[in-house]
Amino acid sequence: MFRPVKTKKVYEEIIGQIKKLIVDGKLQPGDKLLSERELSEKLNVSRASVREAFSALEMMGIIAIRPGEGSFVRQVSFEGMLEPLSFILRMEIDDIMQLLEVRKILEVETAALAAQRSSAEDLEDIQGSLVSMTEELKRGEIGDAADASFHFAVAKAANNPVLIRVMNTISDLMNSTFRSSRQKLFLVENMPAVLYNAHLGIFEAIADHNAALARLRMRDHLTMVEDAMRELRDGGVNSLKNFRTIPSEHKIRKDFGFPS
Repeated sequence: MFRPVKTKKVYEEIIGQIKKLIVDGKLQPGDKLLSERELSEKLNVSRASVREAFSALEMMGIIAIRPGEGSFVRQVSFEGMLEPLSFILRMEIDDIMQLLEVRKILEVETAALAAQRSSAEDLEDIQGSLVSMTEELKRGEIGDAADASFHFAVAKAANNPVLIRVMNTISDLMNSTFRSSRQKLFLVENMPAVLYNAHLGIFEAIADHNAALARLRMRDHLTMVEDAMRELRDGGVNSLKNFRTIPSEHKIRKDFGFPS
């Protein structure tokens, strides 16, 4: 069932092989895995690498390690099989720009799909997140919860279940790595209003079922955030004082109000 490991990142290869065996049905929920010693011999790797892979698999919820009994395959959902993506990203990302790049690749086309496929209920969910954003900002909060809710609502409006699951994984990672950086972004003059205005513009394009405009506004929004984060990375907080935000053609509503 197993094959020798020939990769520098040994624990990742072990994780991949076990995951594939589960997906292929060769390992079933409740099955006991080989011991660390047996598996290390089968794969021609160190026991330390197997131990590291087992620990990661347990963290992902794919296996259960029972002291004195061994390691067993758990009942794994589709979401659980996507969790390795989150784990690998957490292990390897050392620059938030990489994450923002992935986010842009996904969300620009997601916005276009949302414009094409959104229902009245989907639009209500997106607008509801905008309302929450105004409430958070008026309370002096940074609006990150409503921001995440907005982007998830847009993904949901695209009506692609796989995309929703992938976006959930990315969203979790964003929330765990982006909060402190987002707080620093609010040092830029008018940034709360600019961010709200960008989200409003995206919503309006989706509500008008204008895929091209939704795609453009999402790209502009994420590019602006990416540029600000690059300034922050390269020059620190002080560099943000000279960062120029570029609002869309919509007038910035500094009171975070909705159009009548």
